Amino acid sequence: MPASGLVSPLGILHRTYRVLGKTYLTKQASLLLKFARTTSDPNLSAKLISKAADLKSQADPLPDKDQGPVAPDVRPNKQPGT
Repeated sequence: MPASGLVSPLGILHRTYRVLGKTYLTKQASLLLKFARTTSDPNLSAKLISKAADLKSQADPLPDKDQGPVAPDVRPNKQPGT
């Protein structure tokens, strides 16, 4: 995940990272499992299932409530007149 950074007055770069939430990771894992069921390639299916398990293991220790309603890689559209 890309990091953003802030430079202090002393020229030191301080990095900040966005953390994906439990809901986002769980939805991504669910989509991977759905794709795994639709493919006829057993190698691809195994890789998708493995990646889904990785995402699920990342999501399990996180709190049930995410920080925001929108995934961090999605920017909301500007409303007309704003």
